[in-house]
Amino acid sequence: MTKLKLGPLPDDKPVKVTVEMPAPLQRDLIAYAEVLARKSGQPAADPVRLIVPMLQHFIALDLGFTKARRN
Repeated sequence: MTKLKLGPLPDDKPVKVTVEMPAPLQRDLIAYAEVLARKSGQPAADPVRLIVPMLQHFIALDLGFTKARRN
């Protein structure tokens, strides 16, 4: 079984975001949303909704950022 970095997305009010990204990254977000839906048993989320939790997760685990932020 594949372990993903994100769990089910919280059911909260979506925030509108405009982001320019390469097409391969968009395809990866779509694929990630589909895999997440299969694993969680929920309908596939809009791939744009993955951006915020992914960024939050990335920032939370970036030890260099955490250290620099404390200083």
